[in-house]
Amino acid sequence: MILFELVNSEKHPVYQDLEISNGNRHYDFLRSIVAAALAIQRPFLSSNVIKALNYHAITCLHTNAGEYRPCEVTVGDDYHPPAHFRVPALMEDFVNIVNRIWENSDPIMLATFVLWRMNWIHPFINGNGRTARAACYFVLCVKSGSWLPGATILPQLIRQNRDEYVAALKQADKSIEDGKPFDLSALHALLSKLLSEQLNSVAAPTVAPQPTADA
Repeated sequence: MILFELVNSEKHPVYQDLEISNGNRHYDFLRSIVAAALAIQRPFLSSNVIKALNYHAITCLHTNAGEYRPCEVTVGDDYHPPAHFRVPALMEDFVNIVNRIWENSDPIMLATFVLWRMNWIHPFINGNGRTARAACYFVLCVKSGSWLPGATILPQLIRQNRDEYVAALKQADKSIEDGKPFDLSALHALLSKLLSEQLNSVAAPTVAPQPTADA
């Protein structure tokens, strides 16, 4: 069963109900793989982790859940990700780069790179934003040595600051288009600010965070 093919709209109430349920499982799975990576003391990112994060986000909502996209996609009106046949090689290179620089990278800088590069490649049919934000947080927590506490965690805070987030992604994309080294300064600043907001919320009494449906 693929709901989008049946209802033909992401606004349909049945689609949105399942999207919320998927969001709950996505959150739980993210916590579990962070815990597992920390428990076995094997800090690295893998394509299997990334694919599993996408699967939990969009299973039964869209085709090819947890698989690299077999076709072209567009993002808004002004961004065309790499051709689908380039995705496997781009993702392999991406994962290798992350693991190569893991040891000597600042946690926020590494997470920033993961967030931008996955959005740039856009490797899946749907759920790319959710998957990129979850992978970013996986890297951040594992690199930091613990699940980072807060009333609202970074992936949700990024989504709540969508306009600033999209602008920061576009700044990095434009530097590539201009033939320059990618400029992650705006995205790094945003993640640093939002992570501080998350960690500062620990001191105040809060309601336990609840995953929400994600666009």
